[in-house]
Amino acid sequence: MKENFKHQRIVIVTGAGKGIGRSIAFEFSKEGAVVVIAEKSETNGLKVKSELEALGGRALFVQTDLSNVSQVEMLMKTVEREFGRIEVLVNNAGLSEFCDPMELSEDVWDKVLNTNLKGMFFASREAVKVMMKNGGGSIVNIASTRAIMSEPNSEAYAASKGGILALTHAMAASFSKYNVTVNAILPGWIETGDYSALRDIDHSQHFSNRVGAPEDIARACLFLTSPENNFITGTQLVIDGGMTRKMIYEE
Repeated sequence: MKENFKHQRIVIVTGAGKGIGRSIAFEFSKEGAVVVIAEKSETNGLKVKSELEALGGRALFVQTDLSNVSQVEMLMKTVEREFGRIEVLVNNAGLSEFCDPMELSEDVWDKVLNTNLKGMFFASREAVKVMMKNGGGSIVNIASTRAIMSEPNSEAYAASKGGILALTHAMAASFSKYNVTVNAILPGWIETGDYSALRDIDHSQHFSNRVGAPEDIARACLFLTSPENNFITGTQLVIDGGMTRKMIYEE
């Protein structure tokens, strides 16, 4: 099986069962990559696998809870066994819990941080163990503009996304000796539901005059992981249509 895929990049996308992760999986597949769908939901993961294969792509689903380090280790071992290498890891999996900080429980805090931050580190480390055997690779961490701006009741989510920014440049420094680039994308408002239901006032909050779509993030992942762009590492790419730079005054 390893021989059959020698001319294709092996790309792992965590949380690829829906939303931004699903779009990232589709964009890499369209570029000819073999996509590994690392997803907690078996239903969503198998659905995306079938959709990719129906379009002529090659995909593997590995059910993975990113908050469980043993499952993360097994994910990378499975990919190495099946394909012999990993070129790209997109750390997209994440969850959000919004509640009054005066009522935020330790369990909820741990659930968010373990998935969004701890899982990201261990996925990256285990992927690099494989990448370093084959000349290097690329890692993209999906953070959020909530790492640099906030609304009330978002403490756990904001902490996890802010931590991703620091983790990104730390790993870029540590993994550079293995020829691995590590970058972060900070999506702004990316509509993963019914885009047609958005209002004019929603779009007008952006310099781009539109709310973002998952494909906007997916195309950036392709850019950052292109071998020709290996001079880009340790950076943070805000993709928000200019929303965080627009001054809005209430009338």
